Amino acid sequence: MTSPLQAAPSSDRLAAFAGAPQAGMEQQPGPDHPPHAYQYSYVAPPKGRIARLVERMPRWVSPLGLTTLLSGGVAYTLLMRPTETSATAAPTCVMKLFTGFDCPGCGGTRAAWYLLHGDIPAAAHHHAMMVFATPFLVYMYVSWTLNRLAGRQVLPTMRLSSGALIGFLVVWLVWSVARNLPWAPFDWMFV
Repeated sequence: MTSPLQAAPSSDRLAAFAGAPQAGMEQQPGPDHPPHAYQYSYVAPPKGRIARLVERMPRWVSPLGLTTLLSGGVAYTLLMRPTETSATAAPTCVMKLFTGFDCPGCGGTRAAWYLLHGDIPAAAHHHAMMVFATPFLVYMYVSWTLNRLAGRQVLPTMRLSSGALIGFLVVWLVWSVARNLPWAPFDWMFV
């Protein structure tokens, strides 16, 4: 048997969802059924095992997980010594290998190496956008971690507008193209 919503023409379905009675579903107005008494509500599905597990986790688990991932990235950068190999050495950037052009991320690991050693000009040479974004990312990480561990706002949270994010991505795109141009001053950025 089909429900009245399935059997009704599309205009009747729309009226039913808008709360108006439709053919075959009319009710007499009265104290129990005022006009347009049809109300539809959303019933959330029951939570799964993973959602229940995440809700029961202590506050320190997510900062510990993110800190572990970041520590792994720092350890990889320090152990791989990216400044001692060329950009075409294995493992290499696929775009650089096939086209010879720097991709938007080329030089990021070498820039991280130089940042970890305090050489900001060399880091900017390899990936200027990363050097620009790093202080913001570090502050966002520290404030999120402290606020999460404390359970209250210890440091103000940095909120970036969509316009700021779009502007950053546009500048990153222009920079990615400019660093591949073969004449001065752009050839300085080619890694």
